[in-house]
Formats: sequence, structure tokens, C-alpha cells
Amino acid sequence: MTLVFESVQTEGIAQLSYLIGDDGSQTAAVIDPRPDVEIYLELSRKHGVAITHVFETHIHADFMSGARELERRLGSAEIFVSGEGDAEYEFPVQKIHDGDRFPFGSVVLTARHTPGHTPEHLAYELAEKDRGDDPWGVLTGDSLFVSSAGRPDLLGQEQTEELTKQLFHTLRDYYLKLDDGVLIYPCHGAGSACGADIGERPMSTIGYERRTNDFLQYEEFEAFETFVNRGAPPVPQHYPILKKINADGPPLIGIAPTIAGLPPEEFQKAVGRGESQLVDTRQMLAFGGGHIEGAINIGDRPELSVWAGDMLAHEKPILLVVEDEAQLDWIVWHFAYVGLTDFAGYLAGGMKAWGNKGLPLATLPQAPVHQLSEEKSKFQILDVRSPSEFESGRISGAKHKFVAEMRDGIDGDLGLDPDEPVAVYCGSGYRASIAASLMKRAGFKKVYNVPGSMQGWKNAGFTVVS
Repeated sequence: MTLVFESVQTEGIAQLSYLIGDDGSQTAAVIDPRPDVEIYLELSRKHGVAITHVFETHIHADFMSGARELERRLGSAEIFVSGEGDAEYEFPVQKIHDGDRFPFGSVVLTARHTPGHTPEHLAYELAEKDRGDDPWGVLTGDSLFVSSAGRPDLLGQEQTEELTKQLFHTLRDYYLKLDDGVLIYPCHGAGSACGADIGERPMSTIGYERRTNDFLQYEEFEAFETFVNRGAPPVPQHYPILKKINADGPPLIGIAPTIAGLPPEEFQKAVGRGESQLVDTRQMLAFGGGHIEGAINIGDRPELSVWAGDMLAHEKPILLVVEDEAQLDWIVWHFAYVGLTDFAGYLAGGMKAWGNKGLPLATLPQAPVHQLSEEKSKFQILDVRSPSEFESGRISGAKHKFVAEMRDGIDGDLGLDPDEPVAVYCGSGYRASIAASLMKRAGFKKVYNVPGSMQGWKNAGFTVVS
């Protein structure tokens, strides 16, 4: 008999899910599945095991759960969720509690109530069947990360203090009492906004985290609370929306979200009706060279999920422009990861077909870092990185507005003249192109994206101020 243990990493949202079981008993469980569940079915077939249980650590805020989808595809598995912390679910689930155990051949999973990130949060201990009280690993969900811990502020200010207290006690009274050799397997890695400065390694040990994780260094709650409040990144706007979706019951999608191809003239009519949000997923230079008026540019990289969730309206359908229609399923899944599943159509034939029909094109000019340096006095300069990035070093004279705060338009608090040139930069140009496209849509007439942005500026040897 051999332990089956597979981790599944979802780039962009930096999510980690797990398949755990035993090829002797031919049984397995999936913990915190993403919505495109085929990967778990493939892994179960590879190892010759049947997925009989689907576990959730908590009601997720940053991605749409695949628990219902996986249950439907399997036909016989059940969904197990926390019965702690008064969590409510609007679809059929099996509620479990602290101490409940589930054997899978040679391995046993034990649920542990670990509140703080959310009131209902569970972690799952991993132990050998005959040594259930002596775990060798813990699936920590969003309670303990590599070099970080789950943030306690996602349910609103009125619950933050109580959740911070719960997180403090979870870390000190549960995790710090585990043996140093116990492995931790979190639900997120570097890049997720569910914790501050999550480390890049996909796993760690209690001993290493005891020595190096700042969240585990505080013996007094007051100091811990001050530290946690200081380090939290801004809350993405789609997190409360996904909380509700995951509690109500995530939609059943199937193989991939449905999206119809529209010929250029029909696509133009759909844009003109104003009932949808137009998203161009091509890379920034292609978008800059020619796009449909009013489009927002969110390039088809893994982080598309994060920025689509944070910048788009969940109640409004999406019209898509893509570079390669063969990548369409990959692209729409990255929208679905954050609960965006309502598509009004995509441009069949892409921008080549649009141009061949003689339909109108808008452009977004680019200002490379050398041009920006030489002609700096001609531009109003806008930095759209996070507040912490801006404070760590910026181009002199730059004004600041985090791109996630621009989703509802430019509110005029920057004092920018919409008739004069504006150069927009971020870390590499990706977020700057999102912001610049929003500014164009808001009526700014001379917006320039800075490809390479701060990375290019620094590598070219230009001055950074703080």
C-alpha cells in the first residue's frame, strides 16, 4: 500500500489544492478543489483510486470552489464542510467538527477547528492510520501560510477584532504546540491576497515557521494585533462576492464555461448595446497598436484571474477579444476561477477579422522608459502600483492611485488634466495597461502606457526616489 499525495497549483490566484489517499484501499479525498475539476479526475485515474470525499477548509473568498462540480462529476462523493463557527451553506453538504476523523487506507485525516481567517475554518491533520494523534502533516488551508498567516479582516471591520483574537490563539495554541517536524501544506502561495507577503515555497515545517514566520513571534495579543493590521494588503473587491457564491452554491459549469463566437459585425452590435463589459486579453503592445474603443486590457497571463475579479462587475456579462482562439478555454477558466462565468460572446477571427471589415480602431500609445526619461517634463506621471510598492521607490514627480481603486473610473482626486499627456506605469507594464485602458474609457485623451515600467526604469539606470 502506498500513500497517494498530489498537490495542484493554480497560477494567478496562487491556490493550492490536494488529492490524498491510498492505492491499497483505492480511496482518496480532494481538499479545496478549484472549479476546473478534470485535473483531479485525471490524477485519481493515474493512481487507481476513487475520490470518495471532497473537503473544504472554509468558505473561500478568493476563488470559486469546485466542490459541487467535482461532486457532480463523480456521482458518489460527498462534500464535507465545517460545522464550526455557525457557517451556513445553501446547498447539500455534510457538516463536520473538530476531532472528526476520516480514514483512507494507511492515512487518516483529522479535522481541527482553526478559526481566525474565518470563524468556521478547519485544518486537516495527516497521520498514519495507527498513529492518529501523532500527525506528520497538516493541510492548513488559509490559517497558516509559509512565512505568513491568513488575514482576519475579510468579513468586515465589525468582525476583524474577534477574528484577530481567534487567529492569535489558533497560531499559539494549536500550531506552535505541534512538533517541529510536522509538515504544513497551505491553500495559497506567494501572490495571494489572503495573507501578507506569503512565501514562495509551496510547503514548510512547523519548526522552520516557528523560527522564521513573523506571525508566530508574538506572545502578547496587543502587539500581534498591531502587526497584523499593519501588514494586510488591500481587500480585493471580488472577495465578498465570492464568499456569497461559495456559500450559496457555486454554479455547475461542466467542461468549460460556455461562450459563443460572434462575427465582427455582430460583435460590434453587441458592444454598441452597452449591456456588456468589453475585455481585451491580448498583451499590452498588441492592445496598444489597435483595439476596440472602450475595451479594458487584462492580458492573458495567469494573473488575469486576480485582475478580472478585482476590476470587473460580476453582475454584467463579458464580451471577449482574444489573441489565439485555441486558448479560449484556458482564458475563460481563468475568469471562472473568480466567479466570472457570464459571457456575451467573443470576437470570432479576432482583431484581424475586425480590421479586415474596416471597423474602427482605437490606439493606446506606448512611452518606453527611455522616452519617458528624455521627455519627462511633457508628461503627467501616474504610478498605479500598490501603496507599499509606491512607498518603496518611485519615479520623481509621480502621482499615485492603486489600479484596483480605478475600477469605477477616475474620480478627479489626482488633479490630472484629461487633455494633457499622462504616462502610466506599474511594476512591468501589465497593471499600467489595465489602468491606462480605464483612463481612455473615462475620457483621458492622451494616455500612454510605459512598457517595462519600474523594472525597465531601474534596469536602464534611471533614478528612483522614495
